[in-house]
Amino acid sequence: MTDNTGNSVPRIAITAGEPAGIAPDITLALARRDWDAELVVLSDNELLQQRADALGFQVALQSYDPNQAPAPSRGGALTIAPIHFQHPVRTGKPDADNAGSVLESLNRACDGCMQKEFDAMVTPPIQKSTISDSGTPFSGHTEYLAERSGAALPVMMLATATGNKPLRVALVTTHLPLRAVADAITRERVIDTIRIVNHDLQKHFGIGNPSIAVLGLNPHAGEDGHLGTEEQQIIQPAIEELRADGLNLSDALPADTAFTQRALGNYDAVVAMYHDQGLPVIKHAGFGDVVNVTLGLPIIRTSVDHGTALDLAGSGDADPESLYQAVDLAITMAKGRRN
Repeated sequence: MTDNTGNSVPRIAITAGEPAGIAPDITLALARRDWDAELVVLSDNELLQQRADALGFQVALQSYDPNQAPAPSRGGALTIAPIHFQHPVRTGKPDADNAGSVLESLNRACDGCMQKEFDAMVTPPIQKSTISDSGTPFSGHTEYLAERSGAALPVMMLATATGNKPLRVALVTTHLPLRAVADAITRERVIDTIRIVNHDLQKHFGIGNPSIAVLGLNPHAGEDGHLGTEEQQIIQPAIEELRADGLNLSDALPADTAFTQRALGNYDAVVAMYHDQGLPVIKHAGFGDVVNVTLGLPIIRTSVDHGTALDLAGSGDADPESLYQAVDLAITMAKGRRN
C-alpha cells in the first residue's frame, strides 16, 4: 500500500484484547505517538471512549475507511474499525459473554492480513480462560491464529526489542501441561521448529546464516543418558540432520548454562523445548521490552509479552512499552516483506 507520495505505508491491525483488562488502556496510549504506518484498532468505540474518559485521556476516535489509501497515524487520534461487545464491560472483571467479540476481532485481523487488507496484526493481551469458559477451546493466540491461517506449525518466539545483541527465544512446544511436554518432543517437531526459526530469522530479521542454540530437555542435557534419553535419541539426531543441510546449530545444550552472557554471545537465537524453560529468562532480561512474534505463519503477527493485568485496568498505571515495541517490530517486518 502506498500513500499519495508513492511511499510505502503499512496498514497494521490492532486487535481488541481482553476488554476488562489493560488492553484498552495501552491501545489508547498508541495515540500518544506518531507512527510510520496506519494503525487500525479493531475494538469497540464506546468502550474506548469510556476508558479514555476514565483515564482523563483526550483522543479523537476516527472511522476506518478501507477504501482510502493508508496514511501514517498521528498522535492524538486512533482509527477504529468497530467491533461491538455484547455485554457492558466491567473493568477488571472478564465476561465470557464478550469472548465472541474478542474472537471476532482476532478473526477480522487475521483474515484481513490473509487478504492483504492489512500488512500485519498486533495483539494486546487476552484472557485465555474467559474464552475457554465461553465454550471455545482456546490455548493461546499462537495456536488459534495458526489454525485460522492454515499454518502447519506455528512457532512462538520472544525477542528483546532493544540492545546491541537482542535475545531471541523460540519454543518447540508452547501451552502444554509439563507432564505432556516430553511426549510432544519428537524428532520431526524439533526439525520443523528449527527450520522455521532459521528461515524466519533470515526472512524477517535479515540474518544471513543464523547461529542457533538448541537446548536439551532434561537437566544437564540428559548427562549422557543418565538423566534422560531425549537428547541422545531425538534432539541431537535432529540437530545432526539439520547440520547436514547447512544449518548453523549448537549441540543440545544444558538450559542452566546456555543463557550465560558468554554463551549467548555466540548465537542469534535460542530454541527451547518448552514454555517455562526459555521464557522466564527472557522476561527477566527485559520484561516490558520484549515482543512476542509468531513464526511460521503466512502473515505477520506480533504481540506484547505480558498478560491482561486486570488489577491495573483503568488505573492509569499500565505500561504501554511492550505494545509500542510490538507495533514497531510489526512495521519493520511489514516493510521488510515488501523489499
